Amino acid sequence: MESADIPFSIIAETFESLERVTARTQLTVILVKLFKRTPPSVIDKVVYLIQGKLGPDWKEIPELGVGEKLLITAIAMAYKVPESKVESLYKSLGDLGSVAERLAREAEARKKSKKGAGLLAFMGGGEEELTVSKVFNTLYRVATAQGEGSRELKIKLVSGLLSDAKPLEAKYIVRFIQGKLRLGVGDATILDALAVAFGGSAQARSIIERAYNLQADLGTIARIVVEHGVDALKDVKPKVGVPIRPMLAERHNDPVEILRKVGGKGLVEYKYDGERGQIHKDGDRIYIFSRRLENITHMYPDVVDMARRGIKAEKAIVEGEIVAIDPDTMELKPFQELMKRKRKHQIHKAMREVPVAVFLFDALYVDGEDLTLKPLPERRKRLESIIIPSETWSIATNIVTSDPDELYKFFLKAIEEGAEGVMVKAIHEKSIYQAGARGWLWIKFKRDYKSEMIDTVDLVAVGGFYGRGRRGGKIGTLLMAAYDPDTDTFKTVCKVGSGFTDEDLDRMEEIFKPYIIPHKHPRVDSAIEADVWFVPAKVAEIIGAELTLSPMHTCCLGAVRPGAGISIRFPRFIRWRDDKKPEDATTTKELLEMYRRQLRKIEEQA
Repeated sequence: MESADIPFSIIAETFESLERVTARTQLTVILVKLFKRTPPSVIDKVVYLIQGKLGPDWKEIPELGVGEKLLITAIAMAYKVPESKVESLYKSLGDLGSVAERLAREAEARKKSKKGAGLLAFMGGGEEELTVSKVFNTLYRVATAQGEGSRELKIKLVSGLLSDAKPLEAKYIVRFIQGKLRLGVGDATILDALAVAFGGSAQARSIIERAYNLQADLGTIARIVVEHGVDALKDVKPKVGVPIRPMLAERHNDPVEILRKVGGKGLVEYKYDGERGQIHKDGDRIYIFSRRLENITHMYPDVVDMARRGIKAEKAIVEGEIVAIDPDTMELKPFQELMKRKRKHQIHKAMREVPVAVFLFDALYVDGEDLTLKPLPERRKRLESIIIPSETWSIATNIVTSDPDELYKFFLKAIEEGAEGVMVKAIHEKSIYQAGARGWLWIKFKRDYKSEMIDTVDLVAVGGFYGRGRRGGKIGTLLMAAYDPDTDTFKTVCKVGSGFTDEDLDRMEEIFKPYIIPHKHPRVDSAIEADVWFVPAKVAEIIGAELTLSPMHTCCLGAVRPGAGISIRFPRFIRWRDDKKPEDATTTKELLEMYRRQLRKIEEQA
């Protein structure tokens, strides 16, 4: 073993100690002792092993790819026993790590009892000691073994490692490979231990944590601390290509209290039902990281192109929400649609099937300037200065308000347009970007329920909107209304642009030609201005995600809450109902009762 390394046996003994305690203070003491014994050159590897990883998630290190069956084969090979024996022990012990430990002890005993083993063998000498570097590097080779013959190579590497390991080392090598370390140690405890070991104060913890929040690689941060001291971390800034731990929000549902918590006035923006993306630009190189700091660049080649064209800065880190859309209507689609992008193969096919838009909301770094300590208004101004907006690349829809009623109406509008709700953000001088932290500078205001709309409804088309893209020049979206028998009028419920086939769209002009009029029909009650108005005549069957309140529609206006009507979230066309007259459509009273039933169901679930 080189002096710049550490025996893996020390790691295994530490893991054993960590398993036996539960108090965080005791866990910290054990880690402090380990870190003080660890040479600077391998402190990063030790930290990764404690985390149960071979590096930070965003580095896209392949999974070890050693399943249970393959691991059983490797254990059997290492200790020269039948696989059936490994399987039998596994059934009785319930843990392959303990199986490897027992078999290693048996193998050790056989060696010692061998005739003529000699004093050196009896004393355990003559065998090369496993080091942290050897274990880590071998596991890295296992993870990166690809292609033909990789299975056999993985088995050979794992069995070789186990045959060189002491019993306790074997136990934790196997558990690491399985992803079943039971140490009870999180990143926060590792940060505590680094602060005590190399900083000696609570102030050191805050410096280390901030550096980790700005460059989410705990192994690298640990190495800087050990090699250069805590003060060196004060110079750590965001680095393009290394994700920043995202700022998180608290949750509340009272507009008055929300505004009070952010200082009386706040920036209110749509909270989109998509995937949060931290987008890094370094010249023509683009990286996209998820909320969990995974590299998701491969999922969004179209967003990569948007960022190249849409960010004027040479180097920048911006945040936004990636949302599935209907490209012809620009309507937002639910998160479930976006998940089709998770395919690792045929991504260009998935890209065509699920187009996306990006709604940006923050800038964290621009051309050498760390913006995370700047107040939100300054960050937003910087964001706006470097963004070249387009139809699918823009700043999140927002208002600035101190009025709870205006906030609530904006919330309803967000829901109506397919968002989850709104984010309310402080704009005072202390509204910095709290990387990796949750606080009242950002507050989520969204509904805490999901309630499926089980029944379809029959609604009347009272207006239309011209589409874009392949729907350019065609009526691609319809304004739909319910019938109010008390006033003999049709009151709007939703706009529907989904569910139509190409044939439906081609025939739309022909279908409505007899009903087009130059103004809103006298029997239509609408606060929305359509591109073209119809005589209420055509009835369509519609399904949606759920009924919701809306400040934009007139159906049951004020019946549930002042200034709000009832609408359908994510409506979808099913078929025309030529067997029904407009007066046979679903009534406003029926929709009100459906909404109340939905509320009762939610209350029962709660």
